[in-house]
Amino acid sequence: MHNIFIFSSLYLAFLMLLSLYRGVFGPTVVDRMIGVNAIGSKTAVLLILIGLVYHRVDMFVDIALAYAMLNFIAVLAASRYFQKRKGLYDE
Repeated sequence: MHNIFIFSSLYLAFLMLLSLYRGVFGPTVVDRMIGVNAIGSKTAVLLILIGLVYHRVDMFVDIALAYAMLNFIAVLAASRYFQKRKGLYDE
């Protein structure tokens, strides 16, 4: 069971690399924000998998929830910034 968590973590890290590519080389700002948000979501899941490996799920779930909340707020703030300041969409 321990190996399943480790291999799942490695696969998730590989998927994070693909999202990082989209976050860095995305053709538009929206693509970059979606790539960064995907990395944040995968990081929350990775934190829970790390908690399962170290048998400290209770502590890592709290950290993952706080990280996911901060990631969500950051994406909302960035979306609002690009909408208002950069004229991403017309109102």
